[in-house]
This record gives sequence, structure tokens and C-alpha cells, in this order.
Amino acid sequence: MEKEEPKFPRSYVLRISREEWYRQVFSIKKYFPGVPRKWEPGGTIFLARRTEKGDSLVGYGVIEKFVKRNLLPEDRRRECEEMGWKGAIVFSELYRFDPPIPIKETILEASKAKGRYFHGYPLTKDQVESLLRTAKGKTSLRKVE
Repeated sequence: MEKEEPKFPRSYVLRISREEWYRQVFSIKKYFPGVPRKWEPGGTIFLARRTEKGDSLVGYGVIEKFVKRNLLPEDRRRECEEMGWKGAIVFSELYRFDPPIPIKETILEASKAKGRYFHGYPLTKDQVESLLRTAKGKTSLRKVE
């Protein structure tokens, strides 16, 4: 009987458009996505944003859980409704890249997605592994506690 390969959790790129949200992600280890996806525990989320070198990866996290909007505390739930966010991705691990890695220096350069189209971009297992190798070779990974 052939051994079945374990299922790889869905992984994505999420783009952070505002400075305040960039600071918030790394201070509370949560991201509030507006894009609907299957957020699975163990999935890897690469965080991207515009830098002086163009769109760059600024960090990555591993999903601990996704909390749907209606299960959040009242103040957060209201904010999510106003902003069109679906809920909160809670990270079990979160790393910041110092310095950020320009997307054009990664495997994602070959993708057709550019700019805002990276928001919610799905990643394969091979792409995730390649991005992690690139990060380890090009930047310092700083774990967020």
C-alpha cells in the first residue's frame, strides 16, 4: 500500500497597504484579511508591501487559527464589518525580514501577478519552500515574540 503524502496547508501572499496595518501585524501577531480564502492552521502567509525597492516581502507567519468576524470581540467585529474584513488570522509564529526582500528577487518574479494582485495570491508547497530558502539567504529573520 502506497503511503499518502501529508496534505500541505494552503499558503498565500498578503499585501499590506497601510503603514498602521504593517505595525499592527507585527505588534499583535494578527492579520485581518478582506480577501476570502481557506485559512488553514499550519499555512504559511508571506507578507508583502511597497518599499523603496518596489513590492517586497517583509515577513512571514504560520497560521495558528482563523477567527471568523462574528466570533471576534464586539469592537473588533464592528471594525471588521466597516472595513470589509472577514476575520482575524492569528499567527503561531511570525518573522520580520530585515531588510525586506524585493519580490523581483524571488521565484514570484515569474508570476503574472503584480502590485495589489499579490493580495491573496496562492502559493504551492514548492514556492513556499523556495521563498523560505531565499529569505534565509538574503535577509535576517527576526522572530516576533
